[in-house]
Amino acid sequence: MSEPMFQAVRWDPAGAVVLLDQRLLPFDRRFVTCRTPDEVAEAIRQMVVRGAPAIGIAAAYGMALALFPGSDASSEVLDRAARVLVQARPTAVNLAWAVRRMSQVAGAVRGATPEALREVLVREALAIHQEDIDRNRAIGIHGAALIPDEATVLTHCNAGALATGGYGTALGVIRAARESGKHLRVVACETRPYLQGARLTAWELLEDGFDVTLITDNAAGYLMSRGEITCVVVGADRIARNGDTANKVGTYVHAVVAARHGVPFYVAAPTSTLDPALPDGSGIPIEERRSDEVTQVLGTPIAPAGVRVRNPAFDVTPGSLITAIITEIGVHRPGAGGYDLVALTGIEPVSQD
Repeated sequence: MSEPMFQAVRWDPAGAVVLLDQRLLPFDRRFVTCRTPDEVAEAIRQMVVRGAPAIGIAAAYGMALALFPGSDASSEVLDRAARVLVQARPTAVNLAWAVRRMSQVAGAVRGATPEALREVLVREALAIHQEDIDRNRAIGIHGAALIPDEATVLTHCNAGALATGGYGTALGVIRAARESGKHLRVVACETRPYLQGARLTAWELLEDGFDVTLITDNAAGYLMSRGEITCVVVGADRIARNGDTANKVGTYVHAVVAARHGVPFYVAAPTSTLDPALPDGSGIPIEERRSDEVTQVLGTPIAPAGVRVRNPAFDVTPGSLITAIITEIGVHRPGAGGYDLVALTGIEPVSQD
């Protein structure tokens, strides 16, 4: 497998998943080792690993871990691992997609020895990981053509190498544009309440030598009103058939303001993030997270004790506000009736069971 630039997820052949603990970045670089599907699921829940493609990869490795060490390879063992992993976070469709793919591969070789089945699952998880890196690079190539030279690109949350197998989706577009010779400036929104933009995107881009400026989330509209933003590029956790897109909360606000000021708004995601079985975004489950993520910043209280909190982790941007959706197979623009991702991509709905 080719080496990703930042290893958010790594497979240890001894039977472990090694995760870069993204809760500690940019101040400390530590790793968490998971040896069971339950430990992988908990790491996903606790945001040790985050980003739709990355948690899908981690879950694929988690399925392989169900057969370490010395499992009897029964269907019950794998079915339980699949349930635990899928329930870890509900919004990102890549997680369920990866687990379903691993279950299908296991089903195809049912009756194999535990050792043979384990080898098959590890090989499949490694393939999922490599495919994600390859898809990211293809997304970058397609998306780079949309970015003008000397552009200032705004992005929200972290859709970079840390959120994927490597290279990134939204940041992959930005990386590929620079690799093609374009000169770019990047504006990263802080992304309250978990600060993925401030902690992760700003760090990742600085490490990669980009000209990056950090802003508060609510400063984006001001910069767009002044003509200081050329375009917006974000990632996605789930995209419905009509183009409605779930991404980190705050994305919808940026899309509305971008439309108001005529700023192109692009979504970059692999086809594994598409959920054409959902006709629109109203069926996307939105994860509500702990109140202390809002009432505290890095463990320091910032709000009065006892205040009620809403903490939706995602929002849904209507497809009507999205200029184009960039996947590894091309740039998809809405037709006269809006987006129809089945028609645009040829990807048919599959059962989510």
